[in-house]
Amino acid sequence: MQKSTNQERLNWDDMRFFLEVARTRTASGAARRLGVDYTTVSRRIRALEQSLGALLFEKSRSAGFVLTIEGQRMLSYAETLESTLQAACEQVSGAGLELSGHVRIGCTEGFGSCFVTPHMSRFQDRYPHISLDILPVPHFVSLSRREADIAITLERPERGPYVCSKLCDYRLRLYATPEYLANHAPIRSRDDLVGHPFISYVEDLAFSSKLLYLNDLVPGAQRQLRSTSVIAHYHAALEGRALAVLPCFLARPDPRLREVLPDEVEVVRQFWIYYSEDLRKLRRISLVSEYLRACVELNQPLLMGESTSMAYLPAA
Repeated sequence: MQKSTNQERLNWDDMRFFLEVARTRTASGAARRLGVDYTTVSRRIRALEQSLGALLFEKSRSAGFVLTIEGQRMLSYAETLESTLQAACEQVSGAGLELSGHVRIGCTEGFGSCFVTPHMSRFQDRYPHISLDILPVPHFVSLSRREADIAITLERPERGPYVCSKLCDYRLRLYATPEYLANHAPIRSRDDLVGHPFISYVEDLAFSSKLLYLNDLVPGAQRQLRSTSVIAHYHAALEGRALAVLPCFLARPDPRLREVLPDEVEVVRQFWIYYSEDLRKLRRISLVSEYLRACVELNQPLLMGESTSMAYLPAA
C-alpha cells in the first residue's frame, strides 16, 4: 500500500489555529479568541508545520510569533480558504434558513458610539441571527490582522486588497456652553478666538492628521486641555471652561451647547468604509455595508449640521 503524503495527513482544522496566531501574533491571544488553552494552540501549530514540512513562525521576544516566508505564503491561501468556506456556508444555509453569522465593525470613536451603534442595534431587528461587534476606538483597526471585518475611517487606505468607497461627508463646528460665552470675552470674529482656551487632541498621539484641524482654524490656539478622545472633548466642553471643535452629529443635538461663529468656523471631513476583497462574497458583509450606507444617506442633514435629530430606517 502506498504511503500517505504529508498533505494527505494535513488536518484542515489546524488552519483556524494558524490564522489566529498569524493575526494576534501570540499563542495566548489566539487561545482566547478560539476558546482553548495555550498548549492546544502550540500543539496544533506544531502539527501543522510537521504536516507541511515547513516552519511557519519564528518566535521573537519583542514581536511574538512572526510569519516566515513560508508562513506568509500560507497566510494568503488560508484566508482564501476561510472566506470560501464562509461564503459556501452562507449560500447553503441561506437556501432555507435566515441569514446568520458574525460581523465586527471597527470605526472612529465618536461616529461609532453616537451613530453606528444606535443604527446597528436596529439592524438586528431585521437580521436577528447576525451578531455584531462594534469597536468605536480612537485609533485605526487592522483588517489584515482581522481585528475587524469592516472598517470605517477618516482616510482612504492607500493600498491593500480592499473593497473601499466613501461613506459620507460630515461637518464639524466650534461649540461652547452658554455659560462660557456669558463669562468670557465676546467672540464676534475669528480674530477674537486667539485669547480663548481650547480643548484639542494630543498631537503626537492623534491617529490621523485629519484630526489636527485646530492648527488651521486658530493658529497658536491656547490649548487648555488635550485628549485623544473626541468623547472626552465633548464632555469637557460641557463643563463650560473652554471651546471645542466637535462633529455636528455629536454636539448640535445637545441643547447645552451653542455653535460659535458657524458661518466662519467649520471643517468638513469624510468617512470611508472598506473591507477585505476576500469578504466580498459574504452576504452578511454586504448587508451591513449597504445598511450603513442607507443610514448615512438618510441622515445627511444631521451629519452636515443642518438637523438636530437622528432619522432611522423603517423596520424590515
